Amino acid sequence: MSGPYAYDKAEYHYGGDYPEGLPEEQAFVHTGLYLGWVIDRGLYSEMFRAQAAGLIEAFKARQLTGPQVFEQWDGCLLSDMLSDEGNAFSRAYFDFDRGRFLKDYDELLSGGLQSLYHVEDSWENYDRLRQRVDERFDAWRRGRGRPAWQFWRR
Repeated sequence: MSGPYAYDKAEYHYGGDYPEGLPEEQAFVHTGLYLGWVIDRGLYSEMFRAQAAGLIEAFKARQLTGPQVFEQWDGCLLSDMLSDEGNAFSRAYFDFDRGRFLKDYDELLSGGLQSLYHVEDSWENYDRLRQRVDERFDAWRRGRGRPAWQFWRR
């Protein structure tokens, strides 16, 4: 039996084309903002709720940002952290190769910056991204069963 699927791990980003001199905390921002959205929408699993209740409450009270929650959760976004619906949506939207998340992230937050890693961890950025991911999620819910390209068009 295989373990949970890793959607992303911050450690994947430290090597390769990670900008030299940029603090490692910046590698937590893009997926952390998405994890914050997952928390806001309640698309997390019972296991995550039970083990991260304090982090969830701190996020909802805006005492911790999504990237801070992601960092405290060892910088891993795994399938066992998400509900069934959260996993189904994430497989379609958050997939870095075929999904729409990174395109939306770039369009809204990192366009014009040196890289996606230069996006600031801020509530303003989270709120901008949250609105777009909400739109994508609602379109995905309405279009279940259709090919992803039909509801990612923009």
